[in-house]
Amino acid sequence: MLELLGAYRNLTLQILLSLFLTLFLSFFRISIIFLHGLCTYTQPENLNQNNAGNGLRPAIRRPSSTDDPKSNVEVRRRNRSKDKSEFDESNAQIFRIKLDEDHLRSRMYFTEYNSFFVLLFLAVCCFLLQNYFGVEDSHGVLGNGLMFPLVLGSIALCKVFVALGKISVERSASKKSEKKLSLIFGVLGFVFGIIISAGVFPKGFDFQLGSVNAFCCIVISFSMACIGGFLYMPAGRSARSFWVGTDQIRSNLSIISCGWFGRMILYVNYIVSVFTSLLWIHPLAEILVKRSDNAATSRSQTGLVGNVGMLSDDFVKFRVLCLLLSGLLQAIAVRPNLQMFLNEAVLSWYQRLHGSKTPDLEFSRAKMFLHNHYLCLVALQFLAPSVLVILFLGLSQIDLSSFAVSQLVCGSLPCSDFIKQVGLLMSWWVLFVWSGFASASLVFYRRGVLYVS
Repeated sequence: MLELLGAYRNLTLQILLSLFLTLFLSFFRISIIFLHGLCTYTQPENLNQNNAGNGLRPAIRRPSSTDDPKSNVEVRRRNRSKDKSEFDESNAQIFRIKLDEDHLRSRMYFTEYNSFFVLLFLAVCCFLLQNYFGVEDSHGVLGNGLMFPLVLGSIALCKVFVALGKISVERSASKKSEKKLSLIFGVLGFVFGIIISAGVFPKGFDFQLGSVNAFCCIVISFSMACIGGFLYMPAGRSARSFWVGTDQIRSNLSIISCGWFGRMILYVNYIVSVFTSLLWIHPLAEILVKRSDNAATSRSQTGLVGNVGMLSDDFVKFRVLCLLLSGLLQAIAVRPNLQMFLNEAVLSWYQRLHGSKTPDLEFSRAKMFLHNHYLCLVALQFLAPSVLVILFLGLSQIDLSSFAVSQLVCGSLPCSDFIKQVGLLMSWWVLFVWSGFASASLVFYRRGVLYVS
């Protein structure tokens, strides 16, 4: 028995770790705790009837007090006006509610969000465990434990793409114009995938795919097209959350912008994502790495272009670490991004409340309802890039050099190095698309082409 466990040590540890994490995350409801305490908002239909007695008070109300004599005098003077407004100010108040388990479980796509959360932890732990123990060729495919992360990663990727596809065709979750733009960017992603796979610009991107046959080229291009189309709307929402959370509109409303810690997470996540997405573009890669055959010379020389003291092998590890860090930061930024998504409805309410003497608050009421209703859907969209980056990165780091595994998994594919490069390409493409869409949206917000309302 002990010899059997020793022979299949990696596989046994992978299975036990996965079972333990699944039970732990489910029993302690970590996915719910991660979003617990977020503030959502609601605008009641008839506040006068609901608050006839000593019921709930609205969290946001007029900053006047009955104990202040000056405010009472101002109210009397205001009531003397002959032109009475038809707008009932009591209906302009909103309630602030902290999300709990019952609220989250009643939202659409909660099951998919919970699955994404569990898959993220399983992928990180399984790939780290496999990387730590390495591969033992003497024990075969099952003994070295490679089958478990491969199967887990493949199933997880299928679940992520299916969930993102369902969200993209959700009728009331996005506008028709956004769906059309997603389709256009999907087509552009397919063209971009063909360009990279065929090696049209070999000096533009640092991916060593070698000669790719037509079938592999189509599969890679189709995957990049799906990623480009599916991530357009989530990246736009992320840019809007960044714009509101960092108070770029200078509203100076503490209820809308996030605190210093959440703001720091948003800034760091954006900067690291943009920086990492540029590491596979040759101009920056040539600056950060010393491409010299003499290792001793490369360690001693210092400079700017082409030599910053980083060897090629160290630069490869540095890029992998940056991808892993970007994926983890994307997951950490889900909570502040989601809170800013909910606060966006409050900003709409505030703008319409102070934009006219008789404001029409039906739009803000509907927006609060939709933002509250699609809470878990948006959380799933914000979590998807992190899951995709880590899954593709983990699959790229699995050693497929053993004969049995390469025959079982690769089949007609060229070699294990090709699989590694494709995994890195997909992981980089997720960050590149996300950073590109977010940066373009922020530029449009800054120029006034887009605005939050």
